[in-house]
Amino acid sequence: MCTNLKNKHKLLVTIVKKGMASKVVKASKEAGAEGGTIMMGRGTGIHEIKKVFSIPVDPEKEVIFTLILEEQLEQVMRAVIAVSRLDQPGHGIAFVLDVSRIIGCVHKIKGSER
Repeated sequence: MCTNLKNKHKLLVTIVKKGMASKVVKASKEAGAEGGTIMMGRGTGIHEIKKVFSIPVDPEKEVIFTLILEEQLEQVMRAVIAVSRLDQPGHGIAFVLDVSRIIGCVHKIKGSER
């Protein structure tokens, strides 16, 4: 556990259409985040029902996990919303989770050689 970290962190979870994750990560890094983790997913919401030749298609999604300082949250969220158009229906969703413990963040501890 990284007990040396004095600042509170948040986890920004962003779910967007396939192909948008790299743009979201780039925008979040330009807004102050250090990076993100991208995972694949499948949407099941009301905007996800699509058919090709009358055959239902499961739309693929990308899920981006971005661990950021609480003080950076608003700036990073604004950048993510702008690039992914989350303020428009059917473009995805983002939400924030509190982070109570972090493990594996040795690069954040002052004096770490890693």
